[in-house]
Amino acid sequence: MDINKKFIDYFAKATEKGAYGASLFVGKKDKIAADKSAVDQMRRELNTIDMKGKVVIGEGELDEAPMLYIGEELGTKKGEEFDIAVDPLEGTNFTANNLPNSLSVLAISRKGNLLNAPDIYMEKIAIGENLPDDVIDLDFDLIKNIERLADAKNTTPSSLSACVLKRPRHKKIVDKLNALSVKINFIDDGDVLGALSVGNKKIYNDIYLGIGGAPEGVLVAAALKCLNCQMQTRLVYQDQEQRERSKKFGINDFEKKYSI
Repeated sequence: MDINKKFIDYFAKATEKGAYGASLFVGKKDKIAADKSAVDQMRRELNTIDMKGKVVIGEGELDEAPMLYIGEELGTKKGEEFDIAVDPLEGTNFTANNLPNSLSVLAISRKGNLLNAPDIYMEKIAIGENLPDDVIDLDFDLIKNIERLADAKNTTPSSLSACVLKRPRHKKIVDKLNALSVKINFIDDGDVLGALSVGNKKIYNDIYLGIGGAPEGVLVAAALKCLNCQMQTRLVYQDQEQRERSKKFGINDFEKKYSI
């Protein structure tokens, strides 16, 4: 069932409020204040909506308030039930340093249709539209994924471009891409915008891959689904404590892949 357009307008306004809050701290070298201002503005707006909203993907959990935390209930507690994934300010460093590409983002669904998970890392791979469903897979070696993508596009690996978050943990990815002569477009921050580049013809990349935050992964997956792109993700657990936290969210299959 489609969501009534009036709610889309309400949620769009909430992101506008979040962006406004962040804008008050552009270039002021205080990413925490920028993030908090975006959170405060977005929360205030969301709480005016006649809905029973619940954050299922957020910036933290209850003990990490005042962020919009996982499990937080939003709205007037009257009306339709929605699950919400949210990041009031994606790209806090960009805002603090007066740089482009920060975003205020959220995704909504009917109750039970968004991944409910703790704020941990997530492995991600994404490609653009009009490609076969089985081209990429997180279980494939990176080289195999690149070669299959090149074949699907009737080109060579050296003609492809990949977007990668510049982090030490991605050294093996970078080494393999370089071995195939794939052009690499690094990003310093902005995991959401980076993954969205596979569906943006103005800043186009053939593939996005790497490990980043789970909240950003869910948010960008919602956007890429609307753009008829493909994405596959898998939660990354750094210790047993994170596995135990995930169990509380109903996640018991720690190797499960999520695809759109």
